[in-house]
Formats: sequence, C-alpha cells, structure tokens
Amino acid sequence: QVQLVESGGELVQAGGSLRLSCAGSGRTFSRFAMGWFRQAPGKEREFVAGIGWRGRTYYQDSVKGRFTISRDDAKNTVYLQMNSLKPEDTAVYLCAQGRLWATGDTEPNEYYYWGQGTQVTVSS
Repeated sequence: QVQLVESGGELVQAGGSLRLSCAGSGRTFSRFAMGWFRQAPGKEREFVAGIGWRGRTYYQDSVKGRFTISRDDAKNTVYLQMNSLKPEDTAVYLCAQGRLWATGDTEPNEYYYWGQGTQVTVSS
C-alpha cells in the first residue's frame, strides 16, 4: 500500500519562499511519475508541477520560473521549491503518485495515490 505524507506548508508573506516535501512508501518510488497539485476553497484541484520517472519536469504556466519540482529516489521523497509566492498560490497542496514509467501527466485521474495535503497560505 502506497503512503504519501506532505510537509512544509505554512503561512508566508507574498514574495517569500517555501519548500514542500512529500515522503513516500510502499513501492519502488523511482519508477513512477510524481506530481504536485493544489486545491483552493471552492475551486477544482489543479496541476502544479510534475516530474517523470527519468526526471523530466513540467509545470503549470502560472508557476513556471517560480516553482521547482525535484525528487530524491534514494529517500523516496519529492520536493516542491516555491519562490516569489503570491496570494493566489494559497491552497492545500497535495502530492500524488502517478503511472509507472510515465512522464508528462497533468490530469488528476492519471495519478493513483494521494497524500492528505499541506496548507500553504500567502498573505498580501
């Protein structure tokens, strides 16, 4: 059984930075695509960033140049470095594990396991 646990979310001022972590367990981490999504109150869950099993990264347009996703397969952990944060980045951020040998997946239904989420709040 796959378990994903996020950490690192907190209240930060606009322009600040945060690094989110997602620790995984349960199956060979390195073979799977990993992604970060976010969900704000009253809004649908949206893709933020993804990293394929070979390390190729891809991002939602609104976070390109500000956010960086990375993975450490030896630690079964994926990270999301968030810089130049804006109030519109406020949301619950969720880590997800996707398909085997995949890369480029951006739809929630392409991801099979989810963490509980960590709250990121950006004040203006």
